[in-house]
Amino acid sequence: MSETPVGPVDASLVPRYAGIATFARLPRLEDVSAADIAVVGVPFDSGVSYRPGARFGPAHVRESSRLLRPYNPVQDISPFAERQVVDAGDIAANPFNIEEAVGQIEAAARELSASGTRLLTIGGDHTIALPLLRVVAERHGPVAVVHFDAHLDTWDTYFGAPVTHGTPFRRASEEGLIDTTASMHIGTRGPLYSSDDLRDDERLGFAVVASHEIEDEGVHGTVARIQKRIGDRPVYLSIDIDVLDPAHAPGTGTPEAGGLTSRELLGIIRSFKAMNIVGADVVEVSPAYDHAQITGIAAAHVAYELISAMAAGDDSKIAR
Repeated sequence: MSETPVGPVDASLVPRYAGIATFARLPRLEDVSAADIAVVGVPFDSGVSYRPGARFGPAHVRESSRLLRPYNPVQDISPFAERQVVDAGDIAANPFNIEEAVGQIEAAARELSASGTRLLTIGGDHTIALPLLRVVAERHGPVAVVHFDAHLDTWDTYFGAPVTHGTPFRRASEEGLIDTTASMHIGTRGPLYSSDDLRDDERLGFAVVASHEIEDEGVHGTVARIQKRIGDRPVYLSIDIDVLDPAHAPGTGTPEAGGLTSRELLGIIRSFKAMNIVGADVVEVSPAYDHAQITGIAAAHVAYELISAMAAGDDSKIAR
């Protein structure tokens, strides 16, 4: 950006609990001339298979982000000063027709990113990853996907429906949107339907670092495995908040015991500051099952660390 970025509302002038709840109290898209990174909500959850409510996730995460501050001491960056970051509002999608909704999300994401703006999308359920990956792949070709989730999300269908929150990465692999030599699931756990699920998943192009492996190898070991597989490829990060243990994220639709701590997840995400992040999403926050904003605060900090990592990227590496 040639202009000085417009930053968040000054908390010494307007209390954090006052004013419009944009993410981290950032300016709205219409308030700036151009944006490097746009936070956009997709309040859609018609693809869920268990608990509904993620349609209210974007608003909940925004409210939970009011306490975020401009300087990130761990990554040693003031992301909102390095890049023009904005809140682009919500993408409206048909709650009664998944196929139409996916098309609407895809069209809106394409328009928002047309000038090179990178999107950090807040869901909504994981169905939204498919249209977002379609748009990213149009610009960058097949991308490495690092998918943080308790679940594989590479199942074929639910009740005959091919596009749900449990199928986006199978469809993405079939459509040639992902780099099948460099994509990964991080933090998976819990029962599967059979061992065929893992064999099928590998065939679709994913390596797995399961939750119990992270317990054994730690954050540094996990980061090393990710960096070895991803290299310098363009990477899309997709974070289902249920990758966290329910103790750290109770407000989600399909909780599984034995997950990551919020500290572990944030530590892994920070490692991506040296990589070419072309887009990201944080999904499956269902506030009806949250309390004391535990899940919302975790998701807001995940998004903040993603923005910080995106802002820290070398301009020469950022594929436009």
